Amino acid sequence: MTPQLSAGPTGRSAPSPVLLVVIGIVSVQFGAGIAKSLFDTVDPTTITWLRLATSSAALLIWTRPRLGGRSRRDWLVVLGFGLALGTMNWAIYQSFARIPLGIAVTLEFTGPLALAVAGSRRPRDLAWVVLAGLGVLLLGLEPGDLTWSGVGFALLAGAAWAAYILLSRSTGARWPGMDGLAVASTVAAIGLTPLALGGYAADLQHTRVVLLGALVGLLSSVIPYSCELVALRSLRPAIFGILMSLEPAAAALAGLVVLQETLSAVQWLALVCVIAASVGATRDWGAEPSA
Repeated sequence: MTPQLSAGPTGRSAPSPVLLVVIGIVSVQFGAGIAKSLFDTVDPTTITWLRLATSSAALLIWTRPRLGGRSRRDWLVVLGFGLALGTMNWAIYQSFARIPLGIAVTLEFTGPLALAVAGSRRPRDLAWVVLAGLGVLLLGLEPGDLTWSGVGFALLAGAAWAAYILLSRSTGARWPGMDGLAVASTVAAIGLTPLALGGYAADLQHTRVVLLGALVGLLSSVIPYSCELVALRSLRPAIFGILMSLEPAAAALAGLVVLQETLSAVQWLALVCVIAASVGATRDWGAEPSA
């Protein structure tokens, strides 16, 4: 089916914002699949650093952020944003190395889901918490593919994702355009540099690893950031949040296609529960009037 086009501000046809978000989601998860395929050769920290370094370089060249004249508060906010970004990426890659892609992203999604429910004043949103909890419990019924460390890293990534969302708002209010994201990506890359160039420096001697790591950076950061930036100019936040709820399904698909990871019927049911809870919570949250 040919994707529908909407008229842009210049009168030229432009891709639908929904299509752009979907492209970003697919790009992120297939990048994750490629990253995981390297974990038998190199440590996840190496690929995380290559991803962050690639996205940092691309964003710095693209945005050329203005650093002068910033307040201490501006820098504290963007440093916190960078810490959340680095922790989120590092933790989820550590989780990918231990449990299937689709399950890791499903568990990670509990972070933004909890944030969405916490931001709501509707008592009925407790139902979404119960549904998400049911999904997590269902994952525990078939623990053969799970490890405690893999689950822990996924939940840490989810907490960092929630912090990322909160800090991205503060950063966006203080840094114009994508300047804050460019600086935060650089902070995250610098934070992992001692590990990447210290304990795992030998991994970077392989040209294939460096090239594929850079590809992961393009697929998992540069392309989705660009798609989301354009899409959010015309897409309501509530719709964007609902679309982002497809991430666990996209991760499971990428795991199947790239890594031949299969999920059981119970695990797919758990994934659907978390997606449905995220859609419901995000829809209601986005529909609420501002305080």
